[in-house]
Amino acid sequence: MSFIRFENVTRRYNEEVTALDKVNLEIARGEWVAVMGPSGSGKTTALNLLGGLDRPDDGRVIVDGIDLAAMSRPELIRYRREGVGLVFQQFHLIPYLNALENVMLAQYLHSMPDEQEAARALQEVGLGHRLRHLPGDLSGGEKQRVCIARALINRPKLILADEPTGSLDAANERAVIELFQAMHERGQTIVMVTHDLAVGRRAGRQVQLEHGRVAGEFLTQAQDEESIDEVLEYLWLVSEGDPAAHAICALGARLATPTVLGRMRERGILLETPEPRFSDAGKKRAESLIRRHRLAETLFSNTFQMHEAVVEEEACFFEHILSPVMTESICGFLGHPEACPHGKPIPRGVCCAAASIGPR
Repeated sequence: MSFIRFENVTRRYNEEVTALDKVNLEIARGEWVAVMGPSGSGKTTALNLLGGLDRPDDGRVIVDGIDLAAMSRPELIRYRREGVGLVFQQFHLIPYLNALENVMLAQYLHSMPDEQEAARALQEVGLGHRLRHLPGDLSGGEKQRVCIARALINRPKLILADEPTGSLDAANERAVIELFQAMHERGQTIVMVTHDLAVGRRAGRQVQLEHGRVAGEFLTQAQDEESIDEVLEYLWLVSEGDPAAHAICALGARLATPTVLGRMRERGILLETPEPRFSDAGKKRAESLIRRHRLAETLFSNTFQMHEAVVEEEACFFEHILSPVMTESICGFLGHPEACPHGKPIPRGVCCAAASIGPR
């Protein structure tokens, strides 16, 4: 049973503006969903409906079996207080309260303030040394982490985040997204509105809204194909028996959801079996992907003497853009290597056979 269901939801603000138009959407418990789309597509409206901050004109919004539209105002306040963690782009911190007091305020609204618990929450988000600092003395990334600690202090089942990295620099964005990843791994359900493609890809699923309607689960065809490649790479490592597959290809592991695997089966990339297994076409595509990746690793490591961390990052980029001709040229230049710098086999190519290097 879905944790969240939008059933034919419509929300109008006047005769000319329909923010959501007959939206149907299901989100599983523990799922991390990024809601994306252009300005005015209905993203924030969907988040407000989930938070009980707004009501639909038609249809139902059901969270954990509860129809929010049927709840009274006091019941909605209790629902938000006890079951929802809200994280906004604008922080909404009380300026004359320090970080610890801002978190304790959320405790007060729920039950009883507990200074030690609030301090632990701030320590978990890396702010143990900033407990007594006022918001004006904190950076944007630190303010957002206070907001996350505040949202999590009462252990809500549902986290709603509206552009949580929109005003942060790259370093703080990474730190905040890692916190969301940790929430996801703890089993909390996350619905995040974002314009950022890189941030959206960290979620397990992306829902694209356009003109108030669900337009799909991926932004573009190219992004869909790249996501399938990530899953194929992860499944290849699993088939090799690599115990670190989840860590090496963390994005592919996260993207290997029932929805994505089902779409890969529909397209004939995977067989119709309970456990993911390559079809002939899927194996060929995965083999080509792994070949490009490991050849790029070998080139960057052995020829260019690049640092290992940079090698992996660049190889992940090049595996998606190397043409067949360039791949064969690199293989020939390297002398048709049989293994990458990590000792993993490099699938053979046409050029290897032409050079009289037989299959492994």
